[in-house]
Formats: sequence, structure tokens, C-alpha cells
Amino acid sequence: MNVRLVLAIAVVASACGTAGLEAAETVALRASDGTNLSAVWHAPSGTAPAVLLVHMLTRSHADWDLTAEALSVSGFGVLALDLRGHGASDGNSGALGSMQQDVQAGVDWLKTRSDVLSSRIGIAGASLGASLAVLVASVDPTVRSIALLSPASEYRSVRCEAAMRRFAERSGAVMLVASTGDPYALRSAHHFEAMVTGARDLRVVDGTNAHGTTLLSVRPDLIGTLVDWFRRSLL
Repeated sequence: MNVRLVLAIAVVASACGTAGLEAAETVALRASDGTNLSAVWHAPSGTAPAVLLVHMLTRSHADWDLTAEALSVSGFGVLALDLRGHGASDGNSGALGSMQQDVQAGVDWLKTRSDVLSSRIGIAGASLGASLAVLVASVDPTVRSIALLSPASEYRSVRCEAAMRRFAERSGAVMLVASTGDPYALRSAHHFEAMVTGARDLRVVDGTNAHGTTLLSVRPDLIGTLVDWFRRSLL
């Protein structure tokens, strides 16, 4: 375990006053079209809300390692997913439209867990993962809260503006993060914020063009911000 990870966990644990970190395990999921998916599960120490983490295009669940550890220390169940064609998952990495099924499979898996409060599920997504998070949250009422790093109204033909309106109509909680040097993501974040009628939090990161989960490397304090967001919106 590297020094940054130890420090991140120590800071969050100190702030939240929680018990120890549960061991992570690799789990197998299956999308509705039969695609086999891989994910890493951090079980909570008791029954708790859960957060699904969805990575960027061409990346893997590993981009969320620090965040997953911090959320786990804070008492959440955490499932970090490899989208199809990424990491250890099967399938075609170019099938962007089909990846909504992958995220839905992650949420459905969480709902089967006896240690997860199935009415208190959140999703954090980065870039394409943010779009997929919105699409699933708009059709699954068990998803109460989303956190979007570098969102886009449209990402390579994956459109989520209408889905955001549907999620907002049921007063879903939305956190948005974008950097000043990433103008499309920043415009999308402001546009989405204006739709939200429930709890919302917009964070603008100055002085960088960092995108998606690279924001967490530029601003490690955002990990604690994400943990705090899910504590406020799910607990």
C-alpha cells in the first residue's frame, strides 16, 4: 500500500471516526446481454449504503482505488466496476451504448446483497462513466445520489441530458466536478446543475485541464469531498 493511499485513508478515517477497512474481493457480474464483467467489492462491516464506481473510457476500476478505500473506511459498501472490454471484463470496448447494461448490472448486484441498504445506492462516474451513471440513475429509483467527474451532455453519441432531467424530476442528489481548463465538461456541469431540484453540489477546479479521475490526482482532497457527499446524500 503506497504512502498516498495510507494518508488518504488515515485522513478520511480520522474525519469520519469509522472502524477498520474490510478486505476487497474480485467478483463476477453478468450484463443483461450476457457479457461477463469483473468488479472489485469492498464489503461494509455491517448493513450500509453502497456506492458503485464507474471509470473513464480506456481505463479500469483501478483509477478509483484511493476513492474506494476511502469510502470503505467511511462505512460504505463499494463496488468498483470494469466496463466491458476494459480491465478484466469481457466484451467490446467500443460498444459504448451497451455499457449502460454494465452499470445496471453493478446496481442490480448491489441490490442482491444482504449487507447493502438497497434503497440507498449511489454512483460515482468519470467522463463516459459519468454519462452512464446518469442513464442508469434515471431509470433505477434505488439510485438516490450520483457524483459526476467531468460530465458531458453528449459523449461520443451517448446522450444523457434527458436522463438528467428525469433524475432531477424525482429530486435525485447530484454532485458535479469539472476543471476550468475542460470547457465542455464545465459547461455541461453548469447546465446539469441548473436542472437539479434536489440536493446538489458543484465543484470547479481552477488552474488545470484535468479530466475525469485525473482530477483526483491533481486535487487529492476531492476524494474526501466525494466521501462527504455520499455521507450527506445517502446516510
